[in-house]
Amino acid sequence: MTYGVIFWGTRGSIPTPGPGTARYGGNTPSIEVRDEASNDGAVAILDAGTGIRALGNKLLGNGTPISADLLVTHTHWDHIQGLPFFGPFFEQGNAIRIWGARQSGTDLEEILRNQMSPVVFPVPLDGVAADLVVSHVEAGAFEVSGFRIQAIQVRHPGTTLAYRLTPNGGGASFAYVPDNELGPGGDYDVPKSWRQDFVEFLQGVDLLIHDAMYMSDELERHRGWGHSSNVEAVELAVEAGVKQLALFHHRPEHDDDKVDAMLEQARATAKDCGSAVDVIAAREGLELTL
Repeated sequence: MTYGVIFWGTRGSIPTPGPGTARYGGNTPSIEVRDEASNDGAVAILDAGTGIRALGNKLLGNGTPISADLLVTHTHWDHIQGLPFFGPFFEQGNAIRIWGARQSGTDLEEILRNQMSPVVFPVPLDGVAADLVVSHVEAGAFEVSGFRIQAIQVRHPGTTLAYRLTPNGGGASFAYVPDNELGPGGDYDVPKSWRQDFVEFLQGVDLLIHDAMYMSDELERHRGWGHSSNVEAVELAVEAGVKQLALFHHRPEHDDDKVDAMLEQARATAKDCGSAVDVIAAREGLELTL
């Protein structure tokens, strides 16, 4: 199976529109995954940051009933803030399934219901026209939209999942890890074997989309914040035998020139490691074929 991975939002923490972020984009995380040979309206989506609004408009423009599986890594605001503006929610005939973890014992559906409470948004979750199902998931395996999904908890505040997607019929796999602290710091509910487990989880993926929020010289001031540097992301990719690494979750304070510099440093790190991993910086509108 050949499929496309399309970036609709690559920024972390808060949207940052403007001339300084025009090339890499200012929308928060959302990624479309689609079987390029299929026209049945089925799509998998990773996270519901502000990038999901434009994705939803595109899907509606296809004129086909939409069957979407939305995988939410966690419910920090930048990963769900676009969901109330996801157009397919509001048309009958569409089917939306949302998957994610509980947060501190609170079900995902309750979190999303509160997000669309009438005190903060004019349309409640019960008011959407699409057929909506919200399902709780934990670390482990399940299936959506033609893909086998593996999930693992990562080092980020709250219960945050990373996802690895592999086509049911075989083919290239990729992993989506938008928020993750690879270095020391923070108090996270993961086992002592986490690093080894995580490398095994990622082993041999064709594409790794990973948190690279900080430059190395910024990292020490942000230990415990739940994020990684561009250099750490490269070192992980080398260790796990990744073929291509996309730096992701760009810091709001970083303009396009800064992301360019981070990419240059990351590529130099890969070269110093003697690795052939292809390092890119995720940008809105980028489509990769796997």
